[in-house]
Amino acid sequence: MPQSFYNQSVESVEKELSTTCKLGLSPEQVKQLQEKDGPNSLASKKKTSLFQRFIAQFKDFMIIVLIVAALLSGFVAQEWTDAAIIMIVVILNAVLGVFQEARSEEAINALKKMATPNAHVRRNGQVIEIPSTQLVQGDIVLLEAGDVVPADLRLTVTKSLKIEESALTGESVPVDKENGIIAEDKVALADQDNMAFANTNVTYGRGEGIVIQIGMNTEVGKIATMLNNTDETDTPLKRNLNQLGKTLTIMILIICAVVFVVGFFTKQGTEPTQKLAIDMFLVAVSLAVAAIPEGLPAIVTIILALGTQVMAKHNSIVRKLPAVETLGATDIICSDKTGTLTQNKMTVEQVYYDNQDHKAAQPIAANTPALMAMVLANDSKLDDNDRLLGDPTETALIQYALDQKIPVHQMLTDYQRLQEVPFDSERKLMSTVNRDGAQYFVAVKGAPDQLLKRVTKIEQNGQITAISAQQKEAILEANQKMAKNALRVLGLAYKNIDQLYDEPTTDNVEQDLVFAGLVGMIDPERPEAKKAIVEAHEAGIRTVMITGDFQVTAQAIAERLGILKPGQDERVVTGAQLDEISDDYLQEHVPDYSVYARVSPEHKVRIVKAWQARGKIVAMTGDGVNDAPSLKQADIGIGMGITGTEVSKGASDMILADDNFATIVEAVKQGRKVFSNIQKAILYLMSCNVGEVLTVFMMTMLGWDILAPVQLLWINLVTDTLPAIALGLEPVEQGIMKRAPRGRKSNFFSGGVSSSIVYQGILEGLLVLTTYQLGLNFGPHMDNANLQHADALTMAFLTLGLIQLFHAFNSKYIHQSIFSKHTFSNKWFNWAIVISAVVMAAVELPFMTKFFDVTELNGLQWLIVLAAGICMIIIVEIVKFCQRQAGQK
Repeated sequence: MPQSFYNQSVESVEKELSTTCKLGLSPEQVKQLQEKDGPNSLASKKKTSLFQRFIAQFKDFMIIVLIVAALLSGFVAQEWTDAAIIMIVVILNAVLGVFQEARSEEAINALKKMATPNAHVRRNGQVIEIPSTQLVQGDIVLLEAGDVVPADLRLTVTKSLKIEESALTGESVPVDKENGIIAEDKVALADQDNMAFANTNVTYGRGEGIVIQIGMNTEVGKIATMLNNTDETDTPLKRNLNQLGKTLTIMILIICAVVFVVGFFTKQGTEPTQKLAIDMFLVAVSLAVAAIPEGLPAIVTIILALGTQVMAKHNSIVRKLPAVETLGATDIICSDKTGTLTQNKMTVEQVYYDNQDHKAAQPIAANTPALMAMVLANDSKLDDNDRLLGDPTETALIQYALDQKIPVHQMLTDYQRLQEVPFDSERKLMSTVNRDGAQYFVAVKGAPDQLLKRVTKIEQNGQITAISAQQKEAILEANQKMAKNALRVLGLAYKNIDQLYDEPTTDNVEQDLVFAGLVGMIDPERPEAKKAIVEAHEAGIRTVMITGDFQVTAQAIAERLGILKPGQDERVVTGAQLDEISDDYLQEHVPDYSVYARVSPEHKVRIVKAWQARGKIVAMTGDGVNDAPSLKQADIGIGMGITGTEVSKGASDMILADDNFATIVEAVKQGRKVFSNIQKAILYLMSCNVGEVLTVFMMTMLGWDILAPVQLLWINLVTDTLPAIALGLEPVEQGIMKRAPRGRKSNFFSGGVSSSIVYQGILEGLLVLTTYQLGLNFGPHMDNANLQHADALTMAFLTLGLIQLFHAFNSKYIHQSIFSKHTFSNKWFNWAIVISAVVMAAVELPFMTKFFDVTELNGLQWLIVLAAGICMIIIVEIVKFCQRQAGQK
């Protein structure tokens, strides 16, 4: 197509689409086009069945490792109880994954629901009402206030037509529409004033247009296509768990190989070769099963689920479990402006009259001409409960009067409207003629430059005089000053007349006016947003504003919020400028830009991808249809619960129930807490498992008695469940929001966790082996070698179990000392340790000893067991102290 439709005349569009505005399409044309192009609806991505979603859960590397371990444990080692427990955990994890994860068809279905059910069209010279799905290219659609635009239209008739497009373009106020030709090329969507787009809302006036695109070819259809084609990004949590699974697999294979080979060759001759090979293979498999923290996926899921409950109390509704943790890793928050950083509500900020600027909070009298013009030249509706309906700009003026305690109801009654000249996009003015006792009061508002052309007088301090050129220049300077501060400025004027007009027109009503003032409005920033941006900055998180609004408006709001410092114009880039920038250049220079204005949905996705290409974890907030593709592309999409469209909610990972940007900061804090707690659980589980493996490995290599499978299983059941889950309930650590984001390359082993797992696991194993040796030399059965060995093995068994409970306290803080006032603040952890200790010690009960193949220990032997646990805490505390001292140098 040689030209875009906004570049063409109405006649050219009629010719290209074989239609006429006067008659519309014939029935034959409609039938042919419907057969050719199909319905005016959005196509869905192929849905994934429940079974397919369930099977997909088993593609995770860690899950595969667990399944293999379960099979080996059952069929080779004949440990069917262990195998059953592992499989239950795997299946539970898969079920939770299916029901927690949302898929993109939800967003597409929401887009479908937005479609207007009916449309008024002119066909064959007759205006008829049809389902919007039956529209075709070339149809003539009639629009009026309250309608939802049913397809993309090239406007042919506009009568004071205003369309609210914020969900599509991000612009915060309705757009005045016209039907002329736009000569420029590559005009941003928000600047195509002679076009109307599907799923936007007519707020004022009426109009007609030719359908130029339907279904998936509309602008909203393009967004649907982007949603269908956007790849799901792996969350940091998923990547970390996959890495953990791979690390475990390598470690397990090495352990199995070493144990099998060393054991096989060192024990040659002790038994037949075939039996020895089978025995050592079973030992190797038992060690492998002991090395796998089979409860880890379930524990991670539980910690995440508990995190969602906490976040819900802070108005953050999590739709996908991994999103809880992803926020904690966020480097960049790409935020929409309208409704997210701002209130999405036009508000009077400044009024200029009597040659002075007045802040909105300053009192104004009810009989001030500027205020009277605001209230009377206004089509807003005010119900009995003072709820405002109408154009956001006009409702802002009435709200200003209400905030000033002006009796608006009474004013509208006293100054009854008798005549009017409605707003017109060409002259950009509206006027009303109102009863004023025996006279009539004419109220006028509109574009300041157009208004001044009709002004001959000015009122200052109650005196009306002829307006001078210098006074007009001062008014224009005041207007320019407001505009530079991103205020939307309206001029106000009035005059008094003795009799009504025979036929009110702009030529008689809007002439010889008295200048009353200027009013400046803006969609103001949220009061809490600036503080939240500062907190995010302190946490090492950068806030980037992305909006469909004009550059001057975006820059002003960004400066007020602290995203930009005054004068940083080079950090603001427009959508038109982005079109001239290659993806490679954008990726290289994306840190240079803090504000993006007048952008399209495609631009938002490009910006997110540019940051991701630099290794950053990106969160994207938004509330409009235009935000959906970037919400899905981002590592975590954050939708708005109140002002957000169903489309944006469907594409998001998390929803802010209060639309409060500050809630994101709290969510980041909770996300960091969740990651920290998962790290603690992994440190605890892995170091304990290393201790178990080292104990069994060394016992095997040294030819000592070895712990029985039932004993290892019991230790895993007691220590790997309640204490690990309780670590997930640890409160937020002090200073967690002063740390830099951990970044995309970090994992659960970062920050000293891997080295801690190794040395703490080795320490645990050495303490158990030491206890075993002490058990051989202290006890009541020194004269009976068999009983003494049984006592020593029992002491090793109890030490291995109880030392892990002592070690759970070490795991509460990876680097900080546990000797603080907060150590016992987690009541769930305290009870978990008590219950686990009682259950572990219960094996010493007379009726339990035979089942677990243990002996009853005396006081001295118990003292040695408990001393080993205390040593675990003391030695780890010494190491932590040395690490802190080294880190401070």
